[in-house]
Amino acid sequence: MKKILFLSLIFMGILSTSMAQLKAKVKCSDFYVNILDGTVNDLKPNYTPNEIKEKLPCFTSEEEEGGTAKCGGGIYYKDKDIFFYTKRDYVEVGPKFQGRTSIPILGTKRNSLFRTLGNPKIKDDLWDAYEMQYGTLVLHYDVAGAAGKVKFFQFSTLGSDQLSLCE
Repeated sequence: MKKILFLSLIFMGILSTSMAQLKAKVKCSDFYVNILDGTVNDLKPNYTPNEIKEKLPCFTSEEEEGGTAKCGGGIYYKDKDIFFYTKRDYVEVGPKFQGRTSIPILGTKRNSLFRTLGNPKIKDDLWDAYEMQYGTLVLHYDVAGAAGKVKFFQFSTLGSDQLSLCE
């Protein structure tokens, strides 16, 4: 009886490993954020979740749009430190962003961006909101005042009066 049990366990173990399949990790092209156009690899923040996932299939997690989603839903690339908030139509680029930007903005001093971006439409101690051709660009700083450097940024196809950021 013990031999039959032992042999059946071995057989089940061999059967389960023979049915296992290798799955290759989904690859994405390098991430390129065009700050002046408000795009990530030519994707705008107001694109649908399916359009984003089709162009950038290597997302680490997603949250369906709806009432239970904390920020209204999104597609997240945590390993690249970039997040698409699909219901709120904005993209957040974090301090450890793995990719390129059209303008080197992360780590840049607060007062050095006037030539490129002009004056902010709304100014706060720890952030500035710029009106852009496509909508709004919000730069967040590590400390208040002129000495602050850009810690992370968000951009949206919405104007600053319509923008609703997740906290």
